[in-house]
Amino acid sequence: MPELPEVETVAAGLRPHLVGRRIVRVDLRFPTIVRHPEPEQFVDGVTGRVVEALTRRGKYLLFHLTDGYLMVIHLGMTGHLQLFEPDSDFAPHVHAAFLLDDGKQLRYRDVRRFGRLLFGTEDELLAHRAIPRLGPEPIDDAFTATDLYRRLHARRAPLKALLLDQAVVAGVGNIYADESCFRARVRPDRPGSSLSRPAVRRLREALQESLTTAIANRGSSVDSYRDAFGERGSQQERLLVYGRGGQPCATCGRPLSTIRLAGRTTVFCRRCQR
Repeated sequence: MPELPEVETVAAGLRPHLVGRRIVRVDLRFPTIVRHPEPEQFVDGVTGRVVEALTRRGKYLLFHLTDGYLMVIHLGMTGHLQLFEPDSDFAPHVHAAFLLDDGKQLRYRDVRRFGRLLFGTEDELLAHRAIPRLGPEPIDDAFTATDLYRRLHARRAPLKALLLDQAVVAGVGNIYADESCFRARVRPDRPGSSLSRPAVRRLREALQESLTTAIANRGSSVDSYRDAFGERGSQQERLLVYGRGGQPCATCGRPLSTIRLAGRTTVFCRRCQR
């Protein structure tokens, strides 16, 4: 699933081409990809509005439209959002196409259909639980170790499960949870509430380092992720533990261990992460 760095990369790539553009037509090829409101209302609401800004919140892309409305896109596990010339052929699994006033098309493609499209004001989307109330952005300067310590100590779930909980920290998924725990030298299976304040400070720094480095490298293309122009990221070539179970630890050389946590494959070093 695209995580914070991948979604940030897509937003940064699309922003110069979309801000100021009017959406003149919506071709909704797979209506159930719209989760709020009804598909017909989505098409009517989006059509004719100008994209005034494009931002990211957690793993969500937020298209700020005329009159305070939002079009929200979550890429799910295999969602791609790319710009095309209008006469280019449609690839399989393109579920929505947005024709812009400059003639280009923004197309949403999703093989596994776990993504979703939303439309409404922020208050409407929150009231209908179409989008969740998200935790702090871990790459923001305002994200402090004190806040993270309070959030981790509010529950006794394993650390990895808490990092995957979008209400605790927004935008972190399986890849960067594993990477951050390794950089912070903490076990992902220990209760989050057991971390000391120094360990939480290391974890906060590790989260920021893992995520900002991945953004600089345009995300991790470990599966199907591509940026807004169909290009692969390069962070997967620099991952320290994710996807490397059984391989030597980059620090001590011991084979990396693999377990299941929160339903996800988790890789860590038993020697370096005590």
